[in-house]
Amino acid sequence: MSIRLRLAAQFGAILVITLVLFALAIYFVTQRARREEFTQSLFRRALVVGHAYADGQARADSSHQASYRLYLRQLYRTLPAEEGRVYDPSGQLVFREGQRPPTQPIPAAWLAEVRQLGRAVLEPEAHYHETVGLLYQDVRLGPLVVVAASVDEEGRSQLAGLRQVLIVGLVAAAAVMSVGGWLLAGQALHPLRRMVGEVDGITATDLSRRLTQATGPADELGHLAQRFNRLLDRLESAFAGQRTFVRDASHELRTPLTALIGELEVALLPTERPTADYRRTLQSTLDAARQLNGLTNGLLQIARASGDPSQVPMTQVQVDELLLQAHEQLLRRYPTCRVDVELSDEPAPAVRGNEALLLAAILNVLDNACKYSAGAARPVLASLLPTDKGRLRLLVQDYGPGLSPADLEQVFVPFFRAAAVRALPGHGIGLPLTAQIMALHGGLVRVVSEPDRGTEVWLEWPAMG
Repeated sequence: MSIRLRLAAQFGAILVITLVLFALAIYFVTQRARREEFTQSLFRRALVVGHAYADGQARADSSHQASYRLYLRQLYRTLPAEEGRVYDPSGQLVFREGQRPPTQPIPAAWLAEVRQLGRAVLEPEAHYHETVGLLYQDVRLGPLVVVAASVDEEGRSQLAGLRQVLIVGLVAAAAVMSVGGWLLAGQALHPLRRMVGEVDGITATDLSRRLTQATGPADELGHLAQRFNRLLDRLESAFAGQRTFVRDASHELRTPLTALIGELEVALLPTERPTADYRRTLQSTLDAARQLNGLTNGLLQIARASGDPSQVPMTQVQVDELLLQAHEQLLRRYPTCRVDVELSDEPAPAVRGNEALLLAAILNVLDNACKYSAGAARPVLASLLPTDKGRLRLLVQDYGPGLSPADLEQVFVPFFRAAAVRALPGHGIGLPLTAQIMALHGGLVRVVSEPDRGTEVWLEWPAMG
């Protein structure tokens, strides 16, 4: 079942149920009000009969009594199937008139109830027929019980007409609501159908297209279009980054591979060469292999840091210990580099993270500082201090050539290398890898640099409570 049909059916069902309940409420309220009005009319008829009977009996003249009895007979012919009875204080039937044939006698217990309560209903309305009793007090005749019964033909006709009107109205309303619900559902789903058509035109090779957003206040479909467009923005950025990464990685891998193949081809030439040439070839090959190994490890680390955070094991890590460990490895790599480590007097708070990835991030920043500040008069400074916001901050400051504003905007682009340091060995993946590792741990990286004034790199983590 389509969404349009389901919405129209649900909308119609809700309205039909509401209208049916409303119609039933109208019908039963009307029926009850009519019953009460009919009962009260019977009591009034009984009172009139009591007056007429008492007045007729008070006349000594037989002609007057006959005229009253004629009046009562005419009175009881005004309502359909009407019947009236009068019982004296002893319970004897002294008067009966009406259009219905004699029915079963009135129970004496009920007559006693009427005398006690003043009025009572013998037969609650069934099939529009009802019988009531009224106590009529007369000084000369004593307490009389007047019984009135009739059939509410007018109420029957009115309720039948009301039922017909309600049924026809419900059927007509259901038909109108079905058509209206179908049209409204189609109108409400029109933007969704347009979105489906636009989504069908978006492919992996063309992620530049976006969903059309309606003008005016945004509804739920407008919010959906906004979220989907943001998803497309992220996908387009990810695809562009992937293409750039593959292109740059291929270029970087091709350089050491080309050097490696060239040196091996020269070594395999049939011409005899001195031993020193072979040693030089092997040394070049080893350097190219090391460069290739370093580049491959860096690419693997970037892929690992870019993966699912839930798949990376996290433990409690002491960053001050990692900093000292990275400092030790750095001195073995650059024996002539001077790095001053500054720690606070109190133990640094622990962070939650992956020890190997955090060590790689710190080592990348220290490696860049030593590599790019070689020959500087002042040492590299690494300061690890907690902040007043419950975070831990590492500042690595060098006094190398620095970066221009244009280069500073691209330091986190994989394989980008500033013009001032392209002569130095490297692949341009240190800071991008560090940024991805810090993002994986909920931290951040900030680089501040000016040409000929050195560079400051800030690493900041949320500390464990």
